[in-house]
Amino acid sequence: MPSLTIENYVKTVYQTCVRQGNSPAGTGQIATALGVSPGTVTSMLKTLNESGLAEYTPYEGVRLTESGRNLALRVLRRHRLIELFLAQTLELSWDEVHEEAENMEHAVSDHLIDRIEKFLGYPTTDPHGDPIPRADGTIEITQNRSLAEAAAGERFRLARVLDQTPEFLRYLSESGLLLGVEGEVAANRREAGVVTVKIDGVDTTVSRDVAEKLLIGM
Repeated sequence: MPSLTIENYVKTVYQTCVRQGNSPAGTGQIATALGVSPGTVTSMLKTLNESGLAEYTPYEGVRLTESGRNLALRVLRRHRLIELFLAQTLELSWDEVHEEAENMEHAVSDHLIDRIEKFLGYPTTDPHGDPIPRADGTIEITQNRSLAEAAAGERFRLARVLDQTPEFLRYLSESGLLLGVEGEVAANRREAGVVTVKIDGVDTTVSRDVAEKLLIGM
């Protein structure tokens, strides 16, 4: 059975590669994400390479093998279903569930996760809009645009939040930008670096940096 450390590494490598169009994840990126030194990362990447979970090339980066990808998706499946379970059954807020799921994702069995999935009605996304991997190892990723790309007058629904730090999520909650909320882009002022949206008749202005972390659908 893979250790907690190995599971955290393959999950981080997978998420990093997906964010950048499946190009290799750099040692520095992984070190930053996990809060460890680059030297520690290099040592672990060599271990993942030797165990067949990843293909690591010094100075170029790392990609997961099929085995590594399957393991990463199993961990993400556990994490995201636990988040949703905590939100729906214990009514934890979306800024509380991530840390709790981090603590629990390595301790629960796949059998229990399957039961949680069935109990929740086979959901497709977690409280932040991230896709939930299926039991067969597949995952459906919707290509949503960021709010920063939307034009004035365009209707939108907030479908996914990329920055899931508690502080950022609380800021969104205070601004009325909750997952699933619908509204209209009142203005997209690229020269000023801000986007203004109208939700339930109320205008809210956010920076383009914030808008780029909000994925929309409609």
